[in-house]
Amino acid sequence: MSENGQGSIAALLGRKIGMTRVYDDKGTVVPVTVIEAGPNVVTQVKTEDGKDGYNAIQLGFEDAKERRTSKPIVGHCKKTGQTTPKKFFREVRLTAKSPLTAGATLDVDTFETIKYVDVTGISKGKGFQGVMKRWNFGGQPGSHGTERKHRSPGGIGGGQGTRGHGRAIRLGKKMSGHLGDEKVTARNLFLVSVDKEKHLLLVRGTVPGANGGILFIRQAKTVVNNTK
Repeated sequence: MSENGQGSIAALLGRKIGMTRVYDDKGTVVPVTVIEAGPNVVTQVKTEDGKDGYNAIQLGFEDAKERRTSKPIVGHCKKTGQTTPKKFFREVRLTAKSPLTAGATLDVDTFETIKYVDVTGISKGKGFQGVMKRWNFGGQPGSHGTERKHRSPGGIGGGQGTRGHGRAIRLGKKMSGHLGDEKVTARNLFLVSVDKEKHLLLVRGTVPGANGGILFIRQAKTVVNNTK
């Protein structure tokens, strides 16, 4: 993760609030996802010259009750001068030594000059699903003798693909199973606006996870689409 021109880190932990719509200068409706980003506290600074051997900072987000937090986390947060421990943490790798110190606060001001962001979160869990929903299989024919097998995967143990090794199912075979509830990164989302007073980011595009989920927002590493 690089640094912006202001010397602060273009990355924050936040929480997905929900969706709404705004209007641009031409009066066009723009659907956006509202993200409560920060404020984040720098709970640790790592340097290449130190014992860690690389440059990074650790961000803490949301206050936690001390009685519901482990003693190591309480002590870790108190080293920065914070009397209240944090619930969520995320380390951000850097290419150079950070100008920030432990205890510093980051908010949405770091995204003021940024147009595109990458958002990482945990996708919605779909439970156990069949191959048609999980892998977009076409299913079996709807006529010509097919009976109660329209959504089945078909043959899974064909011998041609494993010839010489027995009629085994190859590793990675697309079959039914658990869908969702995994780490997903949506890249190159357009940052519509920044609300400094309410600590909100308005992002256009697919943001992973359900409302209330924790997100990691950072400056887009590779901007593919330079248009809105």
